[in-house]
Amino acid sequence: MPHQNKNLQESRQKIDAIDEQILDLLVQRGEIVQEVIKTKLAHQLPVFVPIREQEKTEAFKLLASEKGIDPAWAEDFLRMIMSSSRQRQSEHAFPRATEEIKHLVFIGGDGGMGRLYKRMADQSGYQTTSIDKGNWHELDEALKTAHMVVVTVPIHVTSSVIQRLKGRLPASVLLADFTSNKRAPISEMQSIHEGPILGLHPMHGPDVENLSKQLMVACTVQGEAESQWFLDQCELWGMRLIKADAEKHDHVMHLVQGLRHFVALLHGSFMKHYDLKPNDMLNYSSPIYRAELMMTGRIFAQSAELYADIVFANEERRKLLLSFFKHHHMLAEMVENNDREGFIREFEQVTDFFGSFATQALQESGYLINRLADRFAE
Repeated sequence: MPHQNKNLQESRQKIDAIDEQILDLLVQRGEIVQEVIKTKLAHQLPVFVPIREQEKTEAFKLLASEKGIDPAWAEDFLRMIMSSSRQRQSEHAFPRATEEIKHLVFIGGDGGMGRLYKRMADQSGYQTTSIDKGNWHELDEALKTAHMVVVTVPIHVTSSVIQRLKGRLPASVLLADFTSNKRAPISEMQSIHEGPILGLHPMHGPDVENLSKQLMVACTVQGEAESQWFLDQCELWGMRLIKADAEKHDHVMHLVQGLRHFVALLHGSFMKHYDLKPNDMLNYSSPIYRAELMMTGRIFAQSAELYADIVFANEERRKLLLSFFKHHHMLAEMVENNDREGFIREFEQVTDFFGSFATQALQESGYLINRLADRFAE
């Protein structure tokens, strides 16, 4: 067989030896990373430093180009190495944003997000307490020494849980929530607490390996100065931070979450109705459709109640969905009337609306498609 050709044996042995050397060098690099971790902890430095990573990446690409290596490939290779380094750091301790060892109470701490952030706080040297249904009776005792209380419970019980805190919080405690809606929880928190309040929305799920490069949206409401330490801690964990107005946040989330998740249900429900099995479709899918199918499929690997809470979060979101259905009906008339010209006009108008973003999307999706095809093509 061609791959057993004796003329190739010597060259292949050399390649195997070089591959082993590459792995040995990665091991050496990992050992140095451990030294970096110790230095970061000693000097309270963040896991992820965007400027340092960007400078390193640009220099690496230039060096690769000078050596005749594709700089785009070199960047991918380096970023995978740096991601692994951040993951190794996330397995150990983190620097703490405060000299004082603050006490964080996670209400709903037995849930996925509660467990994740409690672990991160533990690794940063904070004192933490998890309060859930089974130990709610321990709440008042925990509040005696609490510096921050984070409500991280399902959307549909967030309001009632916040109300159960009424009259129990010391005025100095920072009260926060992790809900994907912000106006209603913030209003509820303001109604029961005069101290610092911070509306938070971690833009990731509980299954992430670490918080490096994950996005945290923060709505500073009351006592901004008293809240800053936790935002500083998020950055020490390597997170990207966006401060946002609650009104704008919710308006964007109607589209980012509510509409997107309902479209996923529409897609999946239609497949079920017509018995279009995912694996059969995958066999005939281009890389881009494979990516779309995987994004749809991942929704149905998770909790139906979670997504119901997101889609039916409030009346405004439901109204937007109803408007979406009406718009869908308008476009459906094009199909019913065989209106090819109308389709083209609408398509071109949307193209104008997307503007330069369409070019960016073409570039980024092309990258995703190529990597997905290379990694998972059988």
